[in-house]
Amino acid sequence: MSFIVPDPPDPPLLAHEMEIRVRYQETDGQRRVHHANYLTYFEMGRTEMLREQGYTYRAFEDAGLFMVVAEASCQYRAPAEYDDLLRLRTRVEKITAASIRHAYELIRERQIIATGSTLVVCVDQEGKIRRLPDWMLGR
Repeated sequence: MSFIVPDPPDPPLLAHEMEIRVRYQETDGQRRVHHANYLTYFEMGRTEMLREQGYTYRAFEDAGLFMVVAEASCQYRAPAEYDDLLRLRTRVEKITAASIRHAYELIRERQIIATGSTLVVCVDQEGKIRRLPDWMLGR
């Protein structure tokens, strides 16, 4: 089954794209990306989207807030292999007062090879749920 990549529909502040070159250490014995690394790629997408908006996750933590993953899913469509050049699309699907749901598409050439989603929740140093900063809520 093949999936063709549509044009991204989202405004720039709610979407981000980046390239990832598959490193040998990310692969299994068959030179295919180990399934756990897809979640690492998703984290890279979230982090770089934040950076593109002028913020860093490090500054977020320095302010005493943390984004913890409450849910994660990944649907594998086709394998990625050593030295593939992948494009990761990260989109914000929903923002609430204390959480953000992201959606992901991992693409090789024009084929979607994996999709996924995460729900991250804002907590303080004690692990208590906290409101997202105003700048994350678009205020």
